[in-house]
Amino acid sequence: MAKIVVDSEACKGCGLCFSACPKKLIKAGEDINSSGFNYAVQVNAEQCIACKFCAIVCPDAAISVYR
Repeated sequence: MAKIVVDSEACKGCGLCFSACPKKLIKAGEDINSSGFNYAVQVNAEQCIACKFCAIVCPDAAISVYR
């Protein structure tokens, strides 16, 4: 099963990955990191196709994709 891992401290919640995901599986989480940002979280991980679009558009390299 594919999944993403978001480095919660590196993510600034810019939302680029939200729109880059063709399955719309990434959203802003409810938790806040030490910089005060709501970082990205994956929902419905079983639907992830590991396309890596989220990791490619992330300006902070905060997303890793695993198959």
